[in-house]
Amino acid sequence: MTNKVALVTGSSRGIGKAIALRLAENGYDIVVNYARSKGAALETAAEIEALGRRALVVKANVGKIDKIKELFNEIDQAFGRLDVFINNAASGVLRPAMELEESHWDWTMDINSKALLFCAQEAAKRMEKNNGGTIVSLSSLGSIRYLENYTTVGVSKAAVEALTRYLAVELASKNISVNAVSGGAVDTDALKHFPNREELLEDAKKQTPAGRIVEPEDLVNAVMFLVSDHASMIRGQTIIVDGGRSLLM
Repeated sequence: MTNKVALVTGSSRGIGKAIALRLAENGYDIVVNYARSKGAALETAAEIEALGRRALVVKANVGKIDKIKELFNEIDQAFGRLDVFINNAASGVLRPAMELEESHWDWTMDINSKALLFCAQEAAKRMEKNNGGTIVSLSSLGSIRYLENYTTVGVSKAAVEALTRYLAVELASKNISVNAVSGGAVDTDALKHFPNREELLEDAKKQTPAGRIVEPEDLVNAVMFLVSDHASMIRGQTIIVDGGRSLLM
């Protein structure tokens, strides 16, 4: 029996790692993708293998199309199939709009937005051979509301959500579902790069109607639901997981 295979980009740490481990717990072999943190990626792979699943570690900057093609060629050689693609890798330059340079814009849009399109193209070719699959992207509230210093990332995530809708329609005939999960402020390594990190966390603690800050597992739960058969009729949607924070002014 051939095990199902999931690719999680940016899965060496943080939410990507948490998603990869949960998928492994649910019987998936995992492609662990990273750009810089090789040691962390190998640790993630070891944890996946300890769960009895196979792990393939691939270094690839998904903002570059040639690296995307290399990534999927490695998946073909190792597994010969792909069933789930989690578009999680993200980066960005955190500056006010008036301080942004062209290189900041291009870097952020390539990794956060362009990667989804060209990874989805490659993923869909493999999924179609297996009679379908699932694509889920990670987004953030900065796609729909102003967050300080978040211009490049917010715009790139808005593009991710728009592209999710287009892909959902065009890939539906191939039995591929496409959705996104948008999270509120989560205290991960990524948030440490925000100059206003403490302010964001304090706001989340005080202003979230659910009474607590969003945890990585909350996002993982939403992703796993969208990957499951229970969500087969949910297409092109962005599920907001923020404890109700975005409902308040």
